[in-house]
Amino acid sequence: TIILPVRCDRAAATALLPEFVAAMGNEDLQIDASKTTLVGYAMLQLLASAKNSFSRLRIVPSEALREAARLTGLEIHLFEEVAQ
Repeated sequence: TIILPVRCDRAAATALLPEFVAAMGNEDLQIDASKTTLVGYAMLQLLASAKNSFSRLRIVPSEALREAARLTGLEIHLFEEVAQ
């Protein structure tokens, strides 16, 4: 599980990148974004890339992440329950 910080801006995405790379060998990955209140484009890009890289990725979103994904058209890509 990778836990996202409250503020997911470019600096946070850069700091978390090594964790995502280290998790590449795993098929299953959960990202806990339940406490996130601010989401920038760099984090959305990292999450979209992770969704394409992991066969079974589950993101537990906060309302802020869900809204940012909705506004950018990524909600259906990032969240399983929307895609079904």
